[in-house]
Amino acid sequence: MKSQGKNTQETALPPELAGTQFPKYRRLRRNVILITALVAITPLVVLTIINYLQDREAYRVESHYGVAQILSNTKRTLESVVEERRSALALVISERSYHELNSDSSLAFTLRNLKNSFGGFIDLGLIDSKGNQSFYTGPYDLKNRSYEDQEWFHEVVLRGSHVSDVFMGHRNFPHFVIANKHEHELGDFYIIRATLDMELLNQQVYSLSLDRNTDAFIINKDSILQTASIFFGPALRKAPIEIPTLFGDRELVEEHRDYGDWVVSGYSQIKGSPFTLVVIKRLEGYFSHWLSHRAQILWFLALSTTLILLVIAYSANHMTKRLRKADLRRAKEFHNIEYTNKMATIGRMAASVAHEINNPMAIINEKAGLIQDLVGFSEEFPQKQKMLGLVDSIVSSVERCSKVTHRLLGFAKRMEIRRESINIRELLDEVVGFQRTEARHRNVEIIYNFPDNLPNISSDRGHLQQVFLNLVNNAFAAIDSEGKVEISVTSPDHSSIAVAIKDNGAGIPQEDLQHIFEPFFSTKREFGTGLGLSITRDIVARLGGKIDVASEVGKGTCFTITLPHQSA
Repeated sequence: MKSQGKNTQETALPPELAGTQFPKYRRLRRNVILITALVAITPLVVLTIINYLQDREAYRVESHYGVAQILSNTKRTLESVVEERRSALALVISERSYHELNSDSSLAFTLRNLKNSFGGFIDLGLIDSKGNQSFYTGPYDLKNRSYEDQEWFHEVVLRGSHVSDVFMGHRNFPHFVIANKHEHELGDFYIIRATLDMELLNQQVYSLSLDRNTDAFIINKDSILQTASIFFGPALRKAPIEIPTLFGDRELVEEHRDYGDWVVSGYSQIKGSPFTLVVIKRLEGYFSHWLSHRAQILWFLALSTTLILLVIAYSANHMTKRLRKADLRRAKEFHNIEYTNKMATIGRMAASVAHEINNPMAIINEKAGLIQDLVGFSEEFPQKQKMLGLVDSIVSSVERCSKVTHRLLGFAKRMEIRRESINIRELLDEVVGFQRTEARHRNVEIIYNFPDNLPNISSDRGHLQQVFLNLVNNAFAAIDSEGKVEISVTSPDHSSIAVAIKDNGAGIPQEDLQHIFEPFFSTKREFGTGLGLSITRDIVARLGGKIDVASEVGKGTCFTITLPHQSA
């Protein structure tokens, strides 16, 4: 299996910086959205509410104005109708004496003139001071009828005139009465009484151009309909309304009715009569246009708010992402600086340790050589061969320590790179040769995957030997007996080659992968120094290459070294 891991030349971020989401950025984004939305949407909401209230008030005023206009115009017309008839009767009794009126024929002549001049008169009667209707002209037999006990008669005696409510009476159709009192020369008085057709009032009310949500009618003080009503039915039926106390010519009331929604009711007293003109307008129908306009305002507010929130959310998310990336870059740089300082400190410490070890090792090596010479030149030295073997062991150990100190020095400072043409196949075979004995003893299978016509590369042989030896040693350390190590060489492009060293060992946990190149980090616990991979990565970087790692627990690890054909 060939796998490419993450480029490990970039220093891994600490776990606390590697998360995809940070609570502080979520809080920042939320606060930015809330504050910006509050600042942007609040004026829009306030203006919408103000517009809503102003429009509602405008429609309300308009509806009141419509009712007031109908009320005012109709009131003047009705007062004119009633006052004209009452004035006509007053003119009759003021210009004609009692003797000119006290006959049925004279009353009939007067009635014809009134009908022709004013209209609406049905009959005419002359009533003496005792309440007897002495003379009468009209379609009914009402002559000599007594009104002495009638309330209206006493009112006329006291006040001089009277306009009655609408009633049915003997005529069996709605009508009302106007009566005027006149005192003649003998000190006595008489009353002229006229019956008027209700069509006189109905014409004035029904001639109004009213919509289906508006009603106009006349009622008396007991709320009895004097004219038919669209909302409440025919005349002489009691209407479910109460007349408010009128402090002026008219009164407008906005109220809620049981028979409908909110209405505007207008009331106006008809002067000189017991009549009250009522105009009622249902606001639901009248406000249909306003309700439609209100819906448009609310839709505009909703769409504007949604658009603003989307823009704010997008901007806040974009800003926090950029801020987070900037913080990550800054944290990474700080981490790299910290890592560089750590490496510099370790390098200085390694150089000091190597220097301190090299001096006594040189002395040991010299003394061992002196002992070797003394023993070699002495023919009678006892156990000469054994002693020479021990000295050889000492010299071998000194050479081993020298290699360790050499590695430490290589870690501490840049070793001079000496480029030469290298056959990578031969170099790898030499490196593996150091482990052939161990491979045989542990039954470890070593597999080569080398392509034909593999080109030579220009690099440093010693450095590459150290790199591959470290990786092969790690592979052998990771597997048990009868394991497998696979070494593959490929050409990713025309300017580089890739060497993959793969084992089928225990693998490296994912949480450890980002730390394996750090100095003194080791997965071998107490058996490793933790410097091998750190030194290896440093060497590969100096040669102009890169090292990648891929690992899965239980399946093994693969290190891939990518090197240019021409070393840097």
